Amino acid sequence: MNAADVLAGLWAAAVGGDEYGAVDLLRTALDAGIDEETLLLDVIAPVQLRVGAEWAAGRLTVAQEHAVTAINERAMAAIAHHEPHPPRAPAGSRGRVTVSCVDGEWHALPARLVAETLRLRGWRVDFLGARTPTSHLIAHLHRTDPDAVLLSVSIPVHLPAAHTAITACQAIGVPVMAGGGAFGPGGRYARALGADRWAADAREAADALEAGLTRPSPAAIRQVVDDLPHLADQEYSMVTQARGQLVKQTLTGLEGRAPGVGGYSEEQRERTAEDVAHIVDFLTTALYVDDRELFTGFLLWTADVLAARGVPGRSLSTCLDVLAEQLYDFPRALALLGQGTAALDARSVPGPRG
Repeated sequence: MNAADVLAGLWAAAVGGDEYGAVDLLRTALDAGIDEETLLLDVIAPVQLRVGAEWAAGRLTVAQEHAVTAINERAMAAIAHHEPHPPRAPAGSRGRVTVSCVDGEWHALPARLVAETLRLRGWRVDFLGARTPTSHLIAHLHRTDPDAVLLSVSIPVHLPAAHTAITACQAIGVPVMAGGGAFGPGGRYARALGADRWAADAREAADALEAGLTRPSPAAIRQVVDDLPHLADQEYSMVTQARGQLVKQTLTGLEGRAPGVGGYSEEQRERTAEDVAHIVDFLTTALYVDDRELFTGFLLWTADVLAARGVPGRSLSTCLDVLAEQLYDFPRALALLGQGTAALDARSVPGPRG
């Protein structure tokens, strides 16, 4: 038995809803000599990554995605409670850290993988879970005085909240390591938001902690505009404040332009409103970090998801057109919308026939 075999078996068990089979498989792997860290990071993590891709491609339902996540969480618990031979490093022998998702971020499994990996390596870990308000996080850090805090963000719309948490932690002298897909390729947004370190995965995070992080000086308190001077134009704040109105007016505008929208059922209207809200949220986040690739990347991903569900891709461009009419006084927002439309148009152009 090797990690690839266990990976295939766990995927089959998780998609089939077989929680007991998944746990038995991992226990068998442990008894066969596969170490806990390998099972966490080379088996459970890839299964979780695949389930998101399968949902986006329309091959799994939301309910199936949630069921697989629940089974993965149960599998991690089974590994955590396994008694290894030889024993793992004593808890707390390396120091103490806090692992948490930022306020609003409910994808807790990636952070949990990091927490369990660090425990295996001998760290005392306070795992705070999903959607931790920054004020509660800071209160916890005051009580525990950890060597570092590791902040996880999977969805880019939570980057402003991550920025708040990063600066608040550093203001009390606790270094921050950032991780999660929301921080972009190579952790570009982690650096932009002032994190002390970024880690691509749990192994890199553990290695970086072992090398040591320098504690920031509490006296060096930064303001938001110190990290992101473009926010001085107030576009992010004003567009964010208008979010509800933008969604409502865009839905009204779509009724007269997008075929069939006027005849949507109440449920279809709610789904469309959610989609428009996501577009506005990613637009405001792109304004916050001043990066068009964050917005265009989301639009192209959304177009793929809609295509997998048989929704015409033109509906996205129409939505951007309606938003642009409302945001005529906001040059950076208009530029992002124009770039998004161009990216969608380029995607829809058929390539040369072979």
